[in-house]
Amino acid sequence: MLTLIEVANARINSFAHVAQQAEVSPEEPIFVLTGSQLQEIVTRAVLPLQAELQDRIEALEGMVEFQGKEIKALRVTQPGITASRVDDAFEAINDIDEHLARIDRTRTTAPPQGSKTIARIAKIDQVLKDRGSTTLKELERILKISPREMSRLVEKLDKRRFELHSRPGDNRERVLRLKVQIR
Repeated sequence: MLTLIEVANARINSFAHVAQQAEVSPEEPIFVLTGSQLQEIVTRAVLPLQAELQDRIEALEGMVEFQGKEIKALRVTQPGITASRVDDAFEAINDIDEHLARIDRTRTTAPPQGSKTIARIAKIDQVLKDRGSTTLKELERILKISPREMSRLVEKLDKRRFELHSRPGDNRERVLRLKVQIR
């Protein structure tokens, strides 16, 4: 067993170690507190905060209880989401998509200006007639132009004649094709 002197020396050494780590200078006063004194200081510091936190907890519990009642009332008054309601929503979305597509078909762009642009559009037209639907990346390679220039060129295309869409299975790859002409 440790003697009383050994315990006292161990405590003094641990206090010295703590003082070194905290970089306590010799000019600073050192206070010795008993356990009950320390407990009283902590209690005085925490008690006002504890009361404030308790008030906040009670307010939050009241809000949760109120919202729970509102949810129950909504469940009683509002029907649940059914498969038919989801189908109706998808049908409405499809109708909107079709309407937007019709609007997009009627919108035209200004006719292209410049001999290079006109020549490139003619080349795109010929490639699409010969090969069918072609990716923009492939058209860039054939025309020897940058993706930026291709984007600018696509904006100049007549939307009544050309159609741009994403490749099925890979939405990142865009494909250009000629629209079917009904005469």
